[in-house]
Amino acid sequence: MLISFKFICKEGAEMHKVFFTILLILIGLAMVFPMIFTLADSFMANWEISEYYNADEKAEKAPASSESYMDFRLIPYEATLQQYKTVLIARPQYLFMFWNSLKLALPIAIGQLIISAMAAYAFSLLKSKFAGTLYFTYIVVMLLPFQVTLVPNYMIAQKLGMMGSSLSIILPGIFGTFGVFLLRQFAVSIPISYIEAAKIDGAGHFSIFIKIVLPLLKPGMAALFILLFMDNWNMVEQPLIFLSDPLKEPLSVFLSTINDEEPGIAFAAAFIYMLPMILVFLYGEEDMVNGIGIQLAGIKG
Repeated sequence: MLISFKFICKEGAEMHKVFFTILLILIGLAMVFPMIFTLADSFMANWEISEYYNADEKAEKAPASSESYMDFRLIPYEATLQQYKTVLIARPQYLFMFWNSLKLALPIAIGQLIISAMAAYAFSLLKSKFAGTLYFTYIVVMLLPFQVTLVPNYMIAQKLGMMGSSLSIILPGIFGTFGVFLLRQFAVSIPISYIEAAKIDGAGHFSIFIKIVLPLLKPGMAALFILLFMDNWNMVEQPLIFLSDPLKEPLSVFLSTINDEEPGIAFAAAFIYMLPMILVFLYGEEDMVNGIGIQLAGIKG
């Protein structure tokens, strides 16, 4: 009886594992499908996309009693690179806006990485009676909707004469609160004995931060950089509010200006737009997973 009970439990555990694996695969496919769909359609000609995805035209031709559905095609009838030639060669403004996105996303990600690492060191390893209150304020600001902070940022940028400049977006982005919250979870796990031993050897705060704290924060900093780059690469609200010159707008804003009559170009432009995020994620995937895992362990601890 005991043997059969163990067999049933083991079989149930294996079935649960198989079911969970299948569920994860289905969720993964659902998340990857839009990317595959965009890549496949970027090789289609405009006429082919219009023929298969023009739902309004199909609805008009269909009988009143019938239902109309949009078809999904992942294999082009006649593959072409014309869309990519148009985007990369015939329309240089696309690459210009691509560079604008880099000029915004990289400084914000790198700047916030540096500020967050220093703040995490101060909040977790430096003794101050105001540290807890100030950190609580950081958490409150982080929980506020992003749109709430746009108004004071707009007023400050206007007073400083930065409206229309990239600095009006970069400076507020550098001092974001999420990075401090993430890196602090790594900093609190650093044994205080390391810091005390360094102080006994005569090391100052700068030496401790550079030689001890930063190397131990590398997993968290890698995860934070990926998250910050992806978030700021996709920004839309800030450029629309702070930038008045269309030539300074990033690619995320420019994509919405592509003519609806050129769907193939829209698909090609969208896939090229996704490439930097895909490459950054694939390059730092292991660091990001390890970093977030350590951070979650720090929260539980």
